[in-house]
Amino acid sequence: MADVRKKLAIPTGSVTLAVVLSLVSLVFFDLMGLVIKSLSADYGAAELSAYRNIFGLVPSFIALWSSPAWHRSDRRLRVRQWGLICARGLIVTFAQLMFYLSLGLIAFAITTTISYSSGLFMTAFAVLLLGERVGLTRWVAVLIGFVGVVMVMGPGRETFTLASLLPLGAAALYALTGVTARLIDEEVPSALINLYSTGFAVVGSVVLALFLGGFSPVQSASDLAWIVAMGGFGGTAVLLLIVSVRMTEQSNLAPFSYFGIPMAFFFGWVFFGEAPIRDLFPGSILIVVGGVLVVWRERRRNKPA
Repeated sequence: MADVRKKLAIPTGSVTLAVVLSLVSLVFFDLMGLVIKSLSADYGAAELSAYRNIFGLVPSFIALWSSPAWHRSDRRLRVRQWGLICARGLIVTFAQLMFYLSLGLIAFAITTTISYSSGLFMTAFAVLLLGERVGLTRWVAVLIGFVGVVMVMGPGRETFTLASLLPLGAAALYALTGVTARLIDEEVPSALINLYSTGFAVVGSVVLALFLGGFSPVQSASDLAWIVAMGGFGGTAVLLLIVSVRMTEQSNLAPFSYFGIPMAFFFGWVFFGEAPIRDLFPGSILIVVGGVLVVWRERRRNKPA
């Protein structure tokens, strides 16, 4: 890892800053979700997805321009695996559609909490697509996490709706984009991958929005401002996340990502008056336990003998 840090010009001892940046990115992701939920009464999920991707291109360009790896490659834009990168953009399109739909239909904290099952899906996809060998501990962790997801979704409860499946499907698709990123050539800068994926997501989301009825007229200047802010929030969140993962190992950041669950509960309570405590617990705790177990097992496996 020291060699990687040296090549990327990343200073050592920056774990704390990386954690702070990752937590700030969670805040921006939640701010994006709050805007989407607020606008979903007047605008469709597909058009909100298109707006998010269009305005999110700006932070994506910033991320690419600030990438040392891209500058060392003489700012090369050509990528060999166009098909795979295009497919990732299309997967993001449908993941966003499902997630944005769920934000308009169920409680903000419930949607966000279920979406944290993406880390568990990544374990399964790593086996299927990358041929990774997963031991008993990690499979037990995945099982615990999925039990927690099912408890949060609440089949059998009066509050359960099929809309609860939407964030679960979105989590699976987002996990698929994460795993397939590891199939792209290592010399391709992650910021360039992000830019192209966002670009293809723009095309996919615009086409999908047109297919599902087109774009609604923007009703006011304040709505336009919030739409621009939504794209900025989402793009900035991705930018901060990219910076943080380049500063330290992913295993150092993963446990802190679960701070997003109480954060989402707080935002949902403050802005929408939601307080789904009985629906969130104890399922959300099991999701965190499952995710932390995966991280703990990964760190033990990578620990030098």
